[in-house]
Amino acid sequence: MKSLHKFALLLTFTLLTLSAYGADLTKYTPKVEYAADQTMETAETTITGKIYATPTKERREMNVSGETMVTIMRHDKQTAWTLIPAEQMYLEMSTKDLNQQAENLDNYTIETTSMGSEQVNGVSCEKSKVLMTNRKTGTKMGGFWWMTNDNIVMKMDMISKDKDEKMRIKLELNNLKIGKQSATLFEIPAGYSKMAMPSMGNLQQMMHDSNKDDAEAPAPKEKAGFNLKDAMKLIR
Repeated sequence: MKSLHKFALLLTFTLLTLSAYGADLTKYTPKVEYAADQTMETAETTITGKIYATPTKERREMNVSGETMVTIMRHDKQTAWTLIPAEQMYLEMSTKDLNQQAENLDNYTIETTSMGSEQVNGVSCEKSKVLMTNRKTGTKMGGFWWMTNDNIVMKMDMISKDKDEKMRIKLELNNLKIGKQSATLFEIPAGYSKMAMPSMGNLQQMMHDSNKDDAEAPAPKEKAGFNLKDAMKLIR
């Protein structure tokens, strides 16, 4: 796999995971340990996989563009690891840094309206209508989510709007199994090598180099930061 594609996949997968919950997953801490099948959908892609979770740890296994990816969120350590099992490599990021890249819920005014009880794939949930407005930028995000009494988000369908741009993220769980999860699921396997985090400028230069045969392609410019929209553009 090319280096550009590898890093773009890693960052996109991690940011998609955070963005689906508005970045700060600790606000929706599950009360139990569980496992389930998961489908995450955006306008660009549909990603299927598995989720394993405890009140302080979370592991998501997904197939992204034909590549098996694993993201482990350790809220107890404020650390996120994204693994590429096929190459036994991993990327490490601080969840504080990731919250700055995604949309942190602390910046939003949030209005919720209960829509009553509803079944999601055989599980009883409380459905809520949600409207969030960023007090700093005016960005709006709204939609619906379905949560169990144990604070498990079974389904989410959210749209964010920033000026003329819209982004939709849908999330749904199936085959929910509540029970104890193995501690080894939430650790980096032995033999994995740590990958260095490239700058956004380096990523864009790599993208330009990989497309240098296209005479029409303009040279990329350095940009500050790296967000979900940047990442999705890199893997299209």
